[in-house]
Amino acid sequence: MKKLFNVAALAVLISVSAVAHAQEIRVMTSGGFTAAYKILGPKFAASTGNTLDTALGPSMGKAPEAIPNRLARGERADVVIMVGYALDDLIKQGKVDPASRVELADSRIGLVVREGAPKPDISSVDSLKKTLLDAKSVAYSDSASGVYIEQQLFKRLGIEDQLKAKSTMVPKIPVASVVATGDYQLGFQQVSELLPVPGVTFVAKIPESVQSVTRFAAGVPVGAQHPAEAKALLAFMASAQAQADVKATGLDSVSH
Repeated sequence: MKKLFNVAALAVLISVSAVAHAQEIRVMTSGGFTAAYKILGPKFAASTGNTLDTALGPSMGKAPEAIPNRLARGERADVVIMVGYALDDLIKQGKVDPASRVELADSRIGLVVREGAPKPDISSVDSLKKTLLDAKSVAYSDSASGVYIEQQLFKRLGIEDQLKAKSTMVPKIPVASVVATGDYQLGFQQVSELLPVPGVTFVAKIPESVQSVTRFAAGVPVGAQHPAEAKALLAFMASAQAQADVKATGLDSVSH
């Protein structure tokens, strides 16, 4: 009995010790990986005793919520999760530790229409082009996918001039939300950002030959208050056991 008591007492002491050393990890995450983070973050917190304080914002752009703008204002972060090339810019600026960079997932662009509306055909490049030309209005995000659509996709399809008057870059909010209200007929964004929004129907990813694959990565800002815990979170999100949750949100796994 004495031995059992000692084992039980030791377990309690370990538990108390873990809680006593638990840290609050400040995380900044951009839209494309957010759905996966909302699943993985609580699992990490439950297994480690750490808590997560999360701020949402795009990887780039002029919005004050954008992660680079948050850091420029001096907002504290232990982890930043964002588009890979935007993270690379922060590394070049000396704001993120280059050794901490972790590859998380690949994200592809998809299309939604308002729930109940007919699903257009975008199975080929020609059908995507026709769908865009026939549409009354088109919306896309102000982050990586929208920049690609506005600056490259329309040009590649040869319809840039025809789309100018009826296409809009939507800042800050999910593109699917303005499609759900009927403000726009077609909405393009990374699949992982389209799927969680109610009131829309997911059509498909755009054809691979004109697809833009966005790599999501993460890192630890220079001067982070809890770098060890931050690196543990990154390792967990990139681990093999996390991939089922990553794929369930519309993202694609990357090779490590």
